[in-house]
Amino acid sequence: MRADIRAFVDERDWEQFHDPKNLAMAVASEAGELLAELRWIASEDSDAHCQHPEHRGGVEDEVADVFVSLMMFVERTGIDLEAVVTRKMKKNREKYPPPS
Repeated sequence: MRADIRAFVDERDWEQFHDPKNLAMAVASEAGELLAELRWIASEDSDAHCQHPEHRGGVEDEVADVFVSLMMFVERTGIDLEAVVTRKMKKNREKYPPPS
């Protein structure tokens, strides 16, 4: 996936616009578009909404856009996504232990 994303960006000469600030804003704006897919949907209806064929494609497209933007950010900044997620999950386990 990383190679495909990189090729897509390179073919369009978009890297010139992909500094960390702009990529972080892209992640946020794409996350906002994902949120917009669920605007005005009651929380108890949101699972069904995401599964409904009429809405599923839009939700999937926005999830993909968030992921692609995040992948471009980590690529640009040299962040090892697997390592930082593993480290953060360790912190989360310490901070939020399961109930006893």
